[in-house]
Order: sequence, then C-alpha cells, then structure tokens
Amino acid sequence: MIKLLNWLKGPPTLAALAGVVAAAVVLSVAELIGAFFTARATPVIALGSTFIDFTPPWMKDFAIATFGTNDKAALFVGMGLTIFLLACVLGVVAYRRWVLGVAGVLLMGSMMVASVVTRASVRPLDAIPTLAGTVAGLVVLRLLVAPLWRLKAWPDAPADTGAKEPERPASSRRGFFAAAGITAAAAGVAAVGGRLLGAARSNINQARGALQLPAPVKAAAAVPAGVQSAAPGVTPWVTPNSDFYRIDTALSVPEINADDWELRVHGLVEEEIRLTFQDLLDADLIESHITLTCVSNPVGGNLAGNATWLGLPIREVLRRARPKDGADMVLSTSVDGFSASTPLEVLQDDRDAILAIGMNGEALPLEHGYPVRMVVPGLYGFVSATKWVVDLEVTRFQDSKAYWTQRGWSERGPIKTMARVEVPKSFAKVPAGRMAIGGTAWAQTRGITKVEVQIDNTDWAEATLSTEASLVTWRQWSFEWDATPGPHYIKVRATDGTGEVQTDQRADPVPDGASGWQSVMVTVE
Repeated sequence: MIKLLNWLKGPPTLAALAGVVAAAVVLSVAELIGAFFTARATPVIALGSTFIDFTPPWMKDFAIATFGTNDKAALFVGMGLTIFLLACVLGVVAYRRWVLGVAGVLLMGSMMVASVVTRASVRPLDAIPTLAGTVAGLVVLRLLVAPLWRLKAWPDAPADTGAKEPERPASSRRGFFAAAGITAAAAGVAAVGGRLLGAARSNINQARGALQLPAPVKAAAAVPAGVQSAAPGVTPWVTPNSDFYRIDTALSVPEINADDWELRVHGLVEEEIRLTFQDLLDADLIESHITLTCVSNPVGGNLAGNATWLGLPIREVLRRARPKDGADMVLSTSVDGFSASTPLEVLQDDRDAILAIGMNGEALPLEHGYPVRMVVPGLYGFVSATKWVVDLEVTRFQDSKAYWTQRGWSERGPIKTMARVEVPKSFAKVPAGRMAIGGTAWAQTRGITKVEVQIDNTDWAEATLSTEASLVTWRQWSFEWDATPGPHYIKVRATDGTGEVQTDQRADPVPDGASGWQSVMVTVE
C-alpha cells in the first residue's frame, strides 16, 4: 500500500496530470480566441468533424443504432477520453525527455491545425485559435514539469524501515498542485468565457426569431380529420420541431446570416444562376406536409418525422437554369461540406421537392438547416435533405460522387415501405383484456393502403388505417387485441400504393436502408 501511495504521488503520475492540465489549456485558449472566428475553427469541433469524415459506414450505423440522436454526444465523450489518455502520455514523455514531449505536442497541434484548415468554408486565419492554444499549452506544460525535475532527484524514504520521508522543497510538490489547480481553474473559466462570448457575438438566433415568413401562394392541403391513430400513445401526426430527429455530419451547427446566404446553381446548365435569401422571400412559395426518413433508421426505429414545410419548388429553379441533355443528377452541397446526390428527374417532377425556409409555421430551426435546406419527398435524407445548402451542381452520376456515396452507400436512396409498432413498447408488461396496438407506416410518394398485424404465429389480421393526408406523408394505424396472459410477439407489415407488401427479408441500413418486419415482445399479466 505504501509503495502504491508513493507511486501515485510520484513524479510520473504528476507529469501525467501536468499533461492533462496543459491539454485543457490548449482547448480552452482555442475556445476563447475561437469566439472571434467561425465555430468550426475550434480544435475539438474540427477534430470531431474530421473523424466523422473518415468514419466507415458500419461504424456510423453502429453509432446511430446504439446512441440514436445522441451519437454526437457519444462522439464528444469518446474524444474526451482519447484526449485525456494522450495528454497523460505526453505529460510523462515531456517529464522524461522534454524534447520528445515538445515534438509530441507540436505533432498534435499540427494535426489539429490540419483538421481546422481543411474544413469547408474555413479560412487559413481560422487556424489562429489552435496555434495560440498549442503555444499556451506548451508554456503551461513547461511550467508544470520543471518542478517535477527537481522532485525527481529527491530520494524517497525506504518503504520497509519506517523511516520518515525526507522533507522536500516546498516549491516542488505543493507548488505543483497549486500551479496545476490554478491553471485548471483558469482553463475552465476561459472555456466557459469563450462559449458565452461566442453566443453573445452571434445574432443568428435573434434574426431567425424576428423573421416574418411570407404567405405561400399555395397553402398546404387541410389536414383531414382522423389522421391520428386511435391507439393512445402513438406519436403525433405532426412532429414538433423540438422532437424532429436530427442526423447530420455537423458537430457545430452552422450559423449563417440570411442576408449573406447565396445559392449557386451551375454545372450542366444553359444559364448559371444565383439566388439570395431575399429572392426566396419574394418568390412564389408553396407549403406542403412531407414525411422525412433517415437511411440509418433501423426496423421499427424513430428516425422519421412529419412536418409542414414552406419553400420554393426546386423545379422552378431548374427551369430557369435549363439543365443540358445528358445531366441526370444534382449534387447539393452544404456550407459545412456535406453533399448529396439527387436524381435530376425527382427534382423536376410534381412531388414538390423544395428549397425550404419554414418548418411547422416558423423559420427553420438552426439545427434543421436555417436559413435554407432541401426537402425532397420519397428519398432518404442522405441523398436529398441537404441542410444549410449553398450549392447545386447539375451533373451526372458517373461524373460526381456525394459524401456518403464515396463511403459505400447507394446513389439514389428511394425510401422503402415500412411499418412500426409504437404501442405497446417492446418488453412492456400489459394487463390482460382488450387493448389497443398502434403505430405508423410510410412509403412516401406511393402511400400506404394496408397494415397487417400478427400475434405470435396466428394469421395476419388487417389493422384499422387512420385517414390518409397525402402520398408523401406517413399514415397511422391501430388494432384492437384481446390480450391473454403470457408472453406474446407482435409483428407488423405494410402494403404500399403499388400493391407491394413490405418485405420480411432483413437488411442493414447500409447501403440503401433497412428492411424487414418489426417484432415486439410483450408480457401480458
């Protein structure tokens, strides 16, 4: 025990602590100075974004399946642990051999700078916060390690003699802890101050809140009575903005001044055009109820939502640009570098693919693409729903690859027919007797014509469909069941407007969406 205590308070352990404090200084100084630069200029955001860029599809799918919309929080936790361990190692290395420690810190600083300057819409000057943080971290590491070199030469008392440990210089261990504590506290203040300063300097949220959306020339069709499932507990037919799923590659939500926003339409077109946000406000906007679905949604998952969108039909924009013969795809690009490949014909037909500026009666929330995003019925978001969109290139599938297509996902991504059970939840315990089963089904652009439920291995029974609002929105359903005591399995499947029954063949989300029947196990008491 004495040996363990001596080891824990020994110079190598303190050196590891020094490395952690120095790393905190690097990040906090960069955060503080980064308040005067773009949010993507901070090293944590840049490193995380770079990691996402190089994430293989199976790992992305695992993260979303495991953590859902908390995948970004999980990434930050993992990054924090990794930075902690690397900082401990660099602290010990610097203590044992200062030159190698400096080399290690400079290498990490170079990696962070490279991550920053290679982000989309980031200027070379945006590397300044990371450079300043790295220099500050080196200075702090030197100041904290220096007392440990003096401590290193001071002998310990023999552990087995009971002799009193020689008194050490007051400036060594006590001085180290005092300096480390003060520095760590200062780093915390700097980090918090950077966040508060950045928030104070940003007026994007205020501008969004003050934006008055124009009335559409074509309002959304009135929602008919009876669209909500009769089963209590089924998700609302219209998903509130705060509950709408968010899956994207942006660790830091882009903050774009609507007055500065511009959309460039170019490529295989007769006329290149540019649109400002005011151009959209002055245009003939339409409103439409549209259900969106993420390709990473597992069977029975909740990565789907239905909202009322306001925007300009993309076909009107393309009509002005006049795509050339041979073009078959539009590559849309976000301000943060994400891109999606959308079939050209989908953006030109009558399904009302739009450049959306409004969601459920208000301006787009920042995390859902403010000021402008794409909304395309019938396609998974990874090939259509580009948020913070700033560029539309009319091109060909054989010539250009989008963000996820480069990583092994499909090019076109039509949404598969899917039904899910929302009530009761899997592994729920329910009382015997009459009970309502309910959920939601979707097959955007084809519609849902039937939902069937199977209890254990009995015959399939048809559920009661709620009223259909349109072919591009989901459709809810309910089913009355006389529940008997014991464990039971509930399965569900849907039939779309073409007569195709949802397949029972299980498939992972990669490369073009999950498939299969959901099975829910409940215990009736």
